[in-house]
Formats: sequence, C-alpha cells, structure tokens
Amino acid sequence: MATASFGRNLNPIPGLAGRGVVRQCGCPSITKPLLLRRRAISIRSGPGDIDLYNGRRGECIRTPLRYSSDSLIAASQAHASLALPPRRSKEKICLFFCEEMRELAERVAMESDAIELRSINWRTFDDGFPNLFIPDADGIRGQHVSFLASFSSPRTIFEQVSIIYALPRLFVSSFTVVLPFFVTGSSERMEEEGDVATASTLARIFSNIPISRGGPSSLVIYDIHALQERFYFGDNVLPCFESGMPLLKNRLQKLPDSDNISIAFPDEGSWKRFHKQLQHYPVIVCTKVREGDQRFVRLKEGDPKGRHVVIVDDFVQSGGTLIECQKVLAAHGAAKISAYVTHGIFPNKTWQRFKYEDGDGPDKRMEYFWITDSCPLTVKDVKGVQPFEVLSLAGSIVDALQI
Repeated sequence: MATASFGRNLNPIPGLAGRGVVRQCGCPSITKPLLLRRRAISIRSGPGDIDLYNGRRGECIRTPLRYSSDSLIAASQAHASLALPPRRSKEKICLFFCEEMRELAERVAMESDAIELRSINWRTFDDGFPNLFIPDADGIRGQHVSFLASFSSPRTIFEQVSIIYALPRLFVSSFTVVLPFFVTGSSERMEEEGDVATASTLARIFSNIPISRGGPSSLVIYDIHALQERFYFGDNVLPCFESGMPLLKNRLQKLPDSDNISIAFPDEGSWKRFHKQLQHYPVIVCTKVREGDQRFVRLKEGDPKGRHVVIVDDFVQSGGTLIECQKVLAAHGAAKISAYVTHGIFPNKTWQRFKYEDGDGPDKRMEYFWITDSCPLTVKDVKGVQPFEVLSLAGSIVDALQI
C-alpha cells in the first residue's frame, strides 16, 4: 500500500527552480522525472518505487511500481486525490435590458455563450405610467442576473428604476446593473449655494437597490466624468468603474500611421482623467482661457506638427470645445486630426457639425470620430455617416459580468 510523507528531500529540477511545478526526490537511484497531470513523477529504471509529488499540496507519495506506461496511468488514477481541482466553467448570466439597449444586449450575447437574454414587457397604462411585467420570474431564482440600462431621457428613468429594484428581490444569486453612461456625472459639484449636484442624487438612487441573495448589487459604469464620484455611492452597492480606453488603444494600433499618433487633451480635466492610460503616446495638452465674456482654447504643451493627433475626452455634447481644439491643432501644423469620446451624447443632432466635405483640411475635417455604443440613440443617428465609427463595449461588458 502506498505511504504518504511530506517531501523533505525534494529538490528543484535544474532549469525549473522557482516555477513551483516540477520537483524530484533526492534519491540518487532515481534517473528521470516525468510530468503527468501537473504532478512530477520520479521513476527508477527498474522495479522499485514511484514518487508522485504535488507542488500545490507539498505531498510526496511513494508507491511500489514497475516502470511502464500502463503502470504510470494506473498510478495517476490511484492517486487522483492529488490532482488539481478542475477549472470551473463559466456560470450562466441572465441579461435583461431596456429597449434602447436591445442592439448592444444582442452584441453582448454574441460575445459569450454564458449570456442568456431575457425580455421584459414594457407596457403602460392609459395615463402613461409604467405597467411592467417580468416573464418567467420563477425561472431566474438562484441565477446570476444583470440589467443593461440607458438613462438617456428622464422619461425612461422611472420605469427602469422600477425593474432594477424588482429583479434582486426575485431570490437571485447576484444582481448587476450595467449603466454605460452615468448621465448626470458632469453635475458633480456646487459652484454656489443653491446648486443641486444631481450626480449625487443619481448615486443615491443606485445606492438603495435592494440587496440580493448573494449580497450587495454591483453597478458597472464606463468613464464616469469624475473619479471622486465613486464616493457618492453608499455601502449597499458595489460600483465598478470601467473605461473605453482599451478599445481606443486597440483601434489606434490598427491605423496605417499608428507610429505617428499623438494624443491631445482639450483641457486639464481630460488630461488628469486619461493621461496615465495613454502615457506611451506623445501628449499634447490644450487649455481653456477666458478673455472678457468669451472662452478660448489655447495650446498649453506638446507639438502637433506633422502628427496624426487624436483628441480624447470622456463625452461630447455640442462639440464646441472639440472644434476649437481642432482649429488650434491645425494652426500648429497637425497633419491629421481625429477624436475619441466614450459617450457621444450630441443633443439636438449636434453630431452634424462634424460632417465634412471632400477637400476639407484638418481645420475642418476629422479623419475619424470614434464613439462607443454607450448612447444608443446617437449610434443609430451616425450609422454609416463619415467620419463616425462605433467601438462596441460588448466584449468589455462580458468581461465585467463574468462571475
């Protein structure tokens, strides 16, 4: 019968020291080590003992055995208790979504077999108030549940909050809200008494999501306007702050002039927010200066001459700052100018300001304008319109949801 002992005489195999996976006994009669199912097996050249060492548990089991392939397999099966635990498979996630986010939800489901789309009946009463229904509510008991939200309009917030508060009460294992764009993020401070910081208000709404069976709910947000807003949330919700910068960096690497890229920040706030994620690119910083009642963009540092300059910010509304920054960069010799924002809000279709005519120079023409699909209404508007290109958050959302 095999006897177990802790390997006091175990020495690293030359060349593999420090890797912690393969070791052999110090017995001089042992001639060769062999890896079998992540365990090191040291074998005598003739009839004798076989030593199985498990690097994770620090155990060495010696068994009388004749050296043959059949006996090695038998030994492995006999000592299955030493095998590493199997890798846990991905758990299923039930993903609900609002109607605005249907296209993004379908993209998320295409990225992973672990995502199962679930629908909600978004009905209304005659007076316009929500009449909501969650089909097969019993079927999500004990499941990991997520909701993909879009707060693009105050009109749709109440019905989505109603669903967000209802889902974790259905005895689910965990609950996660994915809100790619935290809409009131830019209203995070008071400049004078009487100002209302609605970013704090929205954070309080999410902080009161009911606790699910598995504990506090999670909230996934992309490129929130100010990182200090994480402190607006209470202890009943776990905010997870993701970024669209990896999507931008991946896209820049595929450009034909990827070795001639410089990153421009339209103001100091944008530089503080993103420069550490883009520090391997040459950096240009602009600043806003006030002259009388007007504000102008000026070049603060960096040299755009001859470069393909990409202006980076977290969101855009009217686009006025980006256009002024574009003019300054072109005046200082930028060869091409592009822009990236995670959240393309563009109220009142202000994205039309960035359409260009053939022959326009870099002072009027954006080579590329990248946005993500965090604002689905804008994505529909700019589909097929130059210079806009949508970088989907679907893969990143799958990673954030993975249990």
